[in-house]
Formats: sequence, structure tokens, C-alpha cells
Amino acid sequence: HTDPITGSVDLLGILGIMVPSNDIAVRGIKPSWASITILLTPDTEESEIDRITKQLHDTAKELEIMIIGGHTEYTDAVKRPVVVSTMIGVGDKRKIISTSNAQVGDLVILTKTIGIEATAIIAREFREFLEKRGVSRNIIEKASRYYEKISVMKEALLLASYGYVNAMHDPTEGGVLAGLAELAYASNKSIIVYRNSLPLSEETKILLSVFHLDPLRVLSSGSLLAAVKKRYAHEALDLLRQEGVEATIIGEVIDKRDYLVKIVSEEKTEFISNIYVEDPLIELFNKYYSGEMSL
Repeated sequence: HTDPITGSVDLLGILGIMVPSNDIAVRGIKPSWASITILLTPDTEESEIDRITKQLHDTAKELEIMIIGGHTEYTDAVKRPVVVSTMIGVGDKRKIISTSNAQVGDLVILTKTIGIEATAIIAREFREFLEKRGVSRNIIEKASRYYEKISVMKEALLLASYGYVNAMHDPTEGGVLAGLAELAYASNKSIIVYRNSLPLSEETKILLSVFHLDPLRVLSSGSLLAAVKKRYAHEALDLLRQEGVEATIIGEVIDKRDYLVKIVSEEKTEFISNIYVEDPLIELFNKYYSGEMSL
């Protein structure tokens, strides 16, 4: 799998390993090797290159992934540093988990909480702005460590090894809502999700509220979406929790309707029919770093 990392500067090297490794892990395959391309603005200092490559090295070592090659260059084609990672894993093709195999009756499990990646990025990229808006340093510090939760390798490989899942997906741009829409689209099914069942941490709630961002629609690497066979759902929850991974049943897979995702809450029912869900954090980030807006 190949993935460009454009939604952060401070966490560039960490995300450059964790995000594409998630895409291999949700296939039930252990990612083993990475090839990395780093594109730098002409004014990038050598110290910044050292910071990015150290993050790449440390994160790859933590996840037992070997960086086997890549390329680095200065270019005026980018407005800020960009990392493009190709991640490789080898496994038994008969056991590969597909995003397109969710079955009617499957229960949808989400691990950890929603908006994990967005929380980490906001805390680290906009720290000064958050402090000016009255967010406590303690909350910002806790949120800035959320990058430690972004890998879903542990839970994805665990669920796959026990045969509990029909399909898995890792929500990234567009958040959990986009992840659910993509899962439904790929499987030619519809998904009902219950908004009140979606786990939201206090740090995420506070930081996103400062920018008026919907936690359902922002970068959510770190939250695994799994379509679990109904008869194994509670066994899967117990297994994950025994391994220290919080997990919640948030919805169910149904026959294809005229929508991809139905979001049910006490206040209203919302229908998502378009596979593309705009991510407001990406828009905010791009405008800020292009100089179109100031905070």
C-alpha cells in the first residue's frame, strides 16, 4: 500500500509509518517493509530532515518494520514537507481480509475512540492557539500524545487471527463517517450506526469544539472499523479488552438501501449517500499552511 502524508508537519515521520502500515494490517497481514519518499521545501533545514527521519526510524523499529529504501529531495513543488510511504507485507492470499466482504447481520465494532489522529495533529500543530482559547496545558499535553494510539496493527491482526471478522477498514480522511461509507460501498451494503454509541474522549471533544469540527468527519487513524460476525461479536470485544484495546459495537450491516450510512440519534436521523465525506480538518490545515488564513 502507498500513502502520502500531508495532514501534519510535526508528526510527519510517525504518521508516515503508522498510517500505511494500518492499511496492510486491516488485510490481516503483518506489514514488514517500507520504502519512503521525502519531499522537502527548498528552505527546509537539515535539523528538520533529522527530526523526520528519526521519527520514521523509531516508529518503524517499534512496529518491527524495516525501511528498505526510498528517496529524499528538495523541490518547490510542495508547500511543506511531504512523506510518501509504500508499505509491504506478505501473507496467505486465502486468508486476506477484504473491505468488500462485510455481510448482512455483521455488527460493526470500533476500537478506541473517534478522531484520534485529528486530536494529535491539532494539539501539536495549534498548541499556541489552543492555549489562547483557554484550553488547559494538561488537556493539550494529553492530546499531543494521541499519536501513540494511531496504529491499529495489534487489534487488526488479533481479530483476523481468530477469524472473527468478515471485513476491516481504517478510517482516515473524512473520519469514521467516511470509513463507514467506504466499507458499505465496497461491500455493496448499507450500515446503520448509532451516534450515541460512538466513543468520544474528553480531549477530542474539547479540542474539536474550539474549531467547531465534527468528530465523525475528521481524520481518525487509530480507530479500527471491523465488520464482525454477529455470533462472535461479544467474544471479539472480550478478546480486545483482555489485550488492553477498548472496543464498542457502534452499528450493524444491512441489505443495500438508497443510502450508504444511516446515523441514528435521539435528535435526528442522518443519511449519507455519497462515498466522499469532506474532512474539515484537512481544509483548515491546508488553508493555514498556504497562508490563506491565520488563527
